[in-house]
Parts: sequence; structure tokens; C-alpha cells
Amino acid sequence: MSRVHLTQSAAPAAGRSSPPALALDTIVRGDCVAAMDRLPEKSVDMIFADPPYNLQLDGTLHRPDQSRVDACDDHWDQFASFEAYDAFTRAWLLAARRVLKPTGTIWVIGSYHNIFRVGASLQDLGYWILNDVIWRKTNPMPNFRGRRFQNAHETLIWASRDQKAKSYTFNYESLKAANDDVQMRSDWLFPICNGGERLKDGAGEKVHPTQKPEALLARVLMAASRPGDVVLDPFFGTGTTGAVAKRLGRHFIGIEREQAYIDAAEARIAAVEPLDGASLTLVTGKRALPRVAFVSLIEAGLLAPGMTLTDSRRRWTATVQADGSLMTDGEQGSIHKMGARVQGLDACNGWTFWHFEEAGTLKPIDALRQKVRDGMAAAG
Repeated sequence: MSRVHLTQSAAPAAGRSSPPALALDTIVRGDCVAAMDRLPEKSVDMIFADPPYNLQLDGTLHRPDQSRVDACDDHWDQFASFEAYDAFTRAWLLAARRVLKPTGTIWVIGSYHNIFRVGASLQDLGYWILNDVIWRKTNPMPNFRGRRFQNAHETLIWASRDQKAKSYTFNYESLKAANDDVQMRSDWLFPICNGGERLKDGAGEKVHPTQKPEALLARVLMAASRPGDVVLDPFFGTGTTGAVAKRLGRHFIGIEREQAYIDAAEARIAAVEPLDGASLTLVTGKRALPRVAFVSLIEAGLLAPGMTLTDSRRRWTATVQADGSLMTDGEQGSIHKMGARVQGLDACNGWTFWHFEEAGTLKPIDALRQKVRDGMAAAG
């Protein structure tokens, strides 16, 4: 079993010229902002944050039989005002944005108590919201006072570092394959953490009041990270993110102030057996393949200027030009533009429309593109 390393957060040393190296699979004890300030800039691939919800609980909550509800009334979830909570939120989001890679994304989970304030801060600080995801609970806690709807969901916000981020990880094909070949929706159905997964202390009480189910974290990590990526959780709690990351072949960095939670997380993560690397392979589609320009086929000697291409039924022809364009009926343009033109359409996939002849058989030029990709993979 791999060991979880515990480090102590401290202020950067005076005169430090460079940040320390990134310590993987580590729990940092201390304040999340101070700890993130010590991490190298643009060093983590994904952040999952389960911050205090600022529940604003007013008094003890009881069930109809007068038994006390074990609600989240811990000191770390209490703030003097909304203004204090907003200042806290902006501080940790700024620190998180500094350590997030340009290609990285952040997930923040919350309830109606805080998620809208967090969302506004995300946008104010330059993050770009990609989705909100609803976690619908199969077994939510009842509303014992009967004065409101049963609170049966929580909201996750998924955001990139900024609006210009285009190369963030989204394992679309894997999610679709896991969902019976249907696009994964933004409403997810999971039970709350219970049974053997719920960590209990020696007295049988919950170690952490808001422990998240591992299935939820597994969906998040499988959606927006790859094996070997570094996942940061600035509110580590009892280590759900670390346990799931270890099982799925990702690295983690956790930040937590409470020693009792750290102790539980260390024991929990140490007991996790990582999955075999072969079972972590992601399904990939064409959008994940390296881009190949049509002119690359000419540069590779697979096509030559002056060659004639045709459609699969030999209705139209075009001539390959030296600059990587096609010429047909005196007009010149890309393989896509000219494929659309001859058909009278607005758009066309030129890779599958245009064919070349080999040994008397027509083959799509997409087969030549694959040869170029194979060469790129061999070179890599």
C-alpha cells in the first residue's frame, strides 16, 4: 500500500526565489489559501472543491420523535455574515486559479445556501462556467419542520480557468459509452453517503457531517481528468477525493485544517488498492485525435499536386493543388468547401467525401490522414 504523506502549511520563506516542487499524494495541514499560495503556479490539472456551505442553521433540529438530527453545525461552517463568506470565497478561488493549469478545470459543489454566491464569484474572477450539474439524491434527508420542499439535490459548477480555455479535458466518448451510448446528462442520480462507506468514529458517530459519496467523485474525475493527472482538493475533509483519485490512477493533493479529518483520510486512502492501469484506458473519439491538415498528405508524399480526387460514386472530380487546396470547375478552396460546393450544400466533411483511386478501388482520403496520424504516433 502506498503511503499518504502529511506536510505542514507555513508561510513562504523570505527571499524565496522559486516555489517548492509539487508534492504528490500529499495531505497538507493548514489554511487552504496559505497552502495553495505555496504550490507552484499552474501546476494542477483539476480542482474539486467542497467548501463550507454557510448553512446558517438556527437552533437544534429535531425529528418528529424528538430525536436530534446530526446536522452540520461545526465551527468551520459558520461565518459572521454573507460579506465574510464572500470574502472567504474570493480568497480561495483566487488562490485556486493561480495553481490551475490553463487547460485545467474546477468543480465546486454546494447547496442553495452558498452555490449562487460561489457562482457569481467564479464569474467575477474570470473563470468560465462550462456546466452546472445537479446531483439528485436518491435518499435525501426529510424536511422535518414541513415548512419547505425536501432538499433533494446539490449543485456542482464546472468551470474552466478562463473564457479562452479550449483544450480542457472532457472525456465525452467515455461518458457516452458508460451511459449506453447516449450523451451524459447534467443531472446525476446518486445516494448520499451511507452504509459501510460512511466513516464512523469509535462511538459510532459520523466522522464528517458532509462526506460525499465516492460514486459522485468517480463521475467527476472520469469526466474531467486523465490517469496521471494531479487533482487538488482544498477542503479535503476525510479524503473522498484522494481515495477515488488513488483508485483511478490520478494523483491528489489535499488541504485540510482539522487533524481528526486528516487522520481518518490517511487511514482510508492507505487502504485503497489502485486499479490496474490497463483498466483505466479511456474511450477516445475522433475529436481527441491529433489534427492533420490536408496539405500534410502532400508533404508526406501520399498525394501529389495534379492528382484527381472524386466522390465515392464518381459524380464529381477535383484536382489537388500544391498549396493543399482543391480545384474544380475553375473554383479553388479547401476539401470541405469544394465538397460542399459541388453538392450545393452549406457544409461537407471533405475527409469522407473525397476519394482517391488505388489499384482500381476508391478509398476516402481519410485513410491517408490515418497514415499520417500513425506516423505521428510512431514518432512520438
